[in-house]
Amino acid sequence: MKKDAYSPLLRYQKMNVGTTERIISAFGGSFLLIDALVKRNINPLEALVGSYMLFRGAAGYCPLHSALESNAAHEHSDNINIKVDLAVKRPTQELYEFWRKLENLPLFMSHIQSVEQLDHHTSVWKATGPGGVGTLKWKAEIVKDEPGRLLGWRSLPGAPIVNAGKVEFQDLGNNYTRLHVVISYKAPLGVPGKELSRLFNPMFRDMVMKDILNFKDYMEVRQISLN
Repeated sequence: MKKDAYSPLLRYQKMNVGTTERIISAFGGSFLLIDALVKRNINPLEALVGSYMLFRGAAGYCPLHSALESNAAHEHSDNINIKVDLAVKRPTQELYEFWRKLENLPLFMSHIQSVEQLDHHTSVWKATGPGGVGTLKWKAEIVKDEPGRLLGWRSLPGAPIVNAGKVEFQDLGNNYTRLHVVISYKAPLGVPGKELSRLFNPMFRDMVMKDILNFKDYMEVRQISLN
């Protein structure tokens, strides 16, 4: 039999994951998989990611690793950007002031547990981890603040996931405001992080979309309840 007939198997037997990455993947995968299986309503995405990480940790081989490395020259940035545009039936200044008070964010962002403002520019954020596992905590700072028009922020060094965001407020007249929201984050852990971010990205995108729609509903319904 020709040697080439065994090439797919031999290709999968080659290790392309370092020892540190294997340890992180094995422990992380085991945690996610166990957490997913013990829940009453199993989270398919969490179980899939856990299984994938456990496999790459045990086998020392990652099917996506080589593909990502081969495409590295064509990638200009590891950042993942999520953009949302929508119109909210509330005055522009009111929406800006509500968002500028960062403690309000957990009222409509389901994945944000709390935001504590330390001063006018610096705050501490707590969020639920990917797949609903664990809690992430980091400090952030306001980098752009144009009252009634623009608010931008970014995480400070030491954050578990480097992230940033901005929201632009545009007065459309007749008490309507256009919101342009951009949320970005950088995949952690190098190549393993890129792989995981690709798996989590659809879930994260849906989560951000839902949060922004929650903001629209909260502000519009909230005003009705106050009247």
